[in-house]
Amino acid sequence: MTRRGARCAHSSGSTLTAIDGRFYRRRWDESRGDEFDAWGHSVWYFEVDDDGWPVRQVEVYDTGPVLRYGPGHEEDQYGSLGQASLNDPEEDWSQFVITRDVFERVWDSADG
Repeated sequence: MTRRGARCAHSSGSTLTAIDGRFYRRRWDESRGDEFDAWGHSVWYFEVDDDGWPVRQVEVYDTGPVLRYGPGHEEDQYGSLGQASLNDPEEDWSQFVITRDVFERVWDSADG
């Protein structure tokens, strides 16, 4: 697991149930800790599968960069799709649930 993947796994824990949904939006007010640190803090959007594994992910940074990961583009020089399940009983993500429509709008707008 990459350093960023480890951070994502730690920050992204969740107990997923049918009520919780499959789409999440969460703000991270922490440093990337790498050469792209100047991008600032970020908002992360996730679509997860039934076991909590990220299927698609968008990272929107305060200074403008937007990263998009999913099928066919799991990683690049800036990062990668989360490499850990969000299904973690230590953290409740129910407050971060968003609708599919919200996720799809962000996903589509991140495509160039």
